[in-house]
Amino acid sequence: MVHCDVLIIGAGPAGLTAAIYAARSKLHTVVIDTSLPGGQVASTFHIANYPGTNGVIRGIDLMENMKKQALDFGAQIDDMQSIKSIDFTGEEKYIKTDTNDYYAKSVIIATGAEPRKLPVESERQFRGRGIHYCATCDGALYVDANVIVVGGGTSAVEESLFLTRYAKSITIINRSGQFKASRSSVDEVLKNPQIKVLWNTEIKDVSGENFVQKVVFHNKETGETTEMDTDGIFVYIGMEPNVSLFKGILNISEYGYIITDNNMSTNVPGVFAAGDIRDKEIRQISTAVGDGTIAGIMAERFIGNKLA
Repeated sequence: MVHCDVLIIGAGPAGLTAAIYAARSKLHTVVIDTSLPGGQVASTFHIANYPGTNGVIRGIDLMENMKKQALDFGAQIDDMQSIKSIDFTGEEKYIKTDTNDYYAKSVIIATGAEPRKLPVESERQFRGRGIHYCATCDGALYVDANVIVVGGGTSAVEESLFLTRYAKSITIINRSGQFKASRSSVDEVLKNPQIKVLWNTEIKDVSGENFVQKVVFHNKETGETTEMDTDGIFVYIGMEPNVSLFKGILNISEYGYIITDNNMSTNVPGVFAAGDIRDKEIRQISTAVGDGTIAGIMAERFIGNKLA
């Protein structure tokens, strides 16, 4: 059994930032994660827009820095913990994993959300090496390059326009015959000479040496299969919030994210949510860190008010 003041579920940027603030406040802080610390940031090859870094930093290095800082302030990090059940009804919140029973005065949920992965066999091989899920993070790597954007929603349209700042040409591969985005954004895409759209088309294969070099795509209407050279692929086919444990316990938005107020508080007193798991507009490393800061401080205040 592990008794603590603050239990943080998730060791990505939001969770580790919350741990830094909670542990520095002399709270017994435990972070658990189903895998290794770092979240999806740890698998990001280069990060060039995180404030205070020296130009470009590898995702794994940034997360190692956050992890070390949390540990130095006294936080405990238990990785590779498979959560079996939770109970937030008591004064102490209970989380059972395959190895431990955790009891906490306050809980911060930072389990994140993951982009739906490109459904090709080689996706894992080329993730961060030509296959990307964030143009804001990685678009600057593709100056004067030929890139592909996969998707037909608002993110695909807006990120295609963003990529025109760097790439020489953008080919949007849309599995349907229309965009699901604002009319103004769609008009801007269709009028842009740097952008070409392939309708009713799906990627079937990605290949290359160390980085992506070629894609094979299939037109669903004509049945035609075509190969194309490319320098990179940006994928926007939806997000999958890691929220399954909390359904029926916490308020969840229609898109599957945990609803909080500006203090990161959920509908359960003493339970907070931070980072990409939270219902909000912008999901970046810096916004996750901001959420984690607030959640760590508010968890400390919640416990302090209970003891007062």
